[in-house]
Amino acid sequence: MRNSAIEVRPINGYIGAEIGNIDLAEPMSEQTLVDVRQALAEHGVIFFRDQNLTAEQHDAFARRFGTPTDINFVKTVDGYANMSVVSKEEDELKNIGGGWHADQTYYEKPPFGAVLVARELPSFGGDTLFSSMAAAYDALSDGLKETLDGLKAVHSNEKLLRSATRLNTAGATPQYATHPVVIRHPVTGRKSLFVNRAYTLRFDGWSEEDSEPLLKHLFIHGQRPEFQVRFKWSPGTVGFWDNIQVWHYAANDYQGQRRVMHRVAVQGEALIPA
Repeated sequence: MRNSAIEVRPINGYIGAEIGNIDLAEPMSEQTLVDVRQALAEHGVIFFRDQNLTAEQHDAFARRFGTPTDINFVKTVDGYANMSVVSKEEDELKNIGGGWHADQTYYEKPPFGAVLVARELPSFGGDTLFSSMAAAYDALSDGLKETLDGLKAVHSNEKLLRSATRLNTAGATPQYATHPVVIRHPVTGRKSLFVNRAYTLRFDGWSEEDSEPLLKHLFIHGQRPEFQVRFKWSPGTVGFWDNIQVWHYAANDYQGQRRVMHRVAVQGEALIPA
């Protein structure tokens, strides 16, 4: 009987797991909800194959984990104001999410996570890569950990507003938030880095010039292949990532083909300093 006890199959030793023996279209018991949340916290990103959810079921599943975030800059699914359409058409060259980032870290309370459903896929390519910032933190030297543990960093969507060509940013103004550079996960208690190339401008109290060498080092360090999982989607697959401990990157390697995904992000809480 599905949903009686989920099966968690790790993809590698650092990040990612596939979840079996569950039908996300059916109501989840409280124990299953706890088990899914624990799997997400432990593995950073989890995947559910062969689900084929309707938009209503996608929305309902995401809401079991919290209130959906507002949608900015992208179109939404008809009838679902909190469900964004992440798409690339055959004649478009640039995709959305084609760079390492965590979502909306320029919010005072960044999204806790996001649920992505594959709707239409190219015949090849279109994978998404995820990287564990908990594994990245663990691999730092003790001296660098000591330096980073007391720092904060300023995050902003400045660069997004300046450079975005696929987003409707007309009239938008920059947003800013300051967060600990190292945070502690609310479920596992594990430490992880909380900076990303898309939105982290500088360390709090430092100039951008002084911040650049160390931030660049962290950005490159966080992209080490052993911290990553590269996931190949199939139609109907559902992916759910923990936004406060994982970066993601949408590979743009399917020119001339169409790719459509639907995404619901879930509101987060104030981050816990390490």
